[in-house]
Amino acid sequence: MPGEAPYVLFGLWAIALLVVFTMAIRLSYRIEARSPDLANRSGCPRKAMMFHTITNMKVARDEETQAMRRRMNTLLLVVLAGFALMAAGIGLINRP
Repeated sequence: MPGEAPYVLFGLWAIALLVVFTMAIRLSYRIEARSPDLANRSGCPRKAMMFHTITNMKVARDEETQAMRRRMNTLLLVVLAGFALMAAGIGLINRP
């Protein structure tokens, strides 16, 4: 079993991926604000409608909003790939 350095690296890696995920959530809120069918008019805070923005349901069709949606999807793929790589790295380190 190696020292604690790899685990510190994995912790920093996870924090970086959480920052990227937060960026995707913020982008989702911006997409919702630009889409009339998804805009929050209630005045009460609500969760991001990530499923709708990922699948392009009720999202505005203008080019700028669609570019934001593609960027958000790319960020989410980066998070998914990053956590998969981290899981593989932890699995390799913990081998007997």
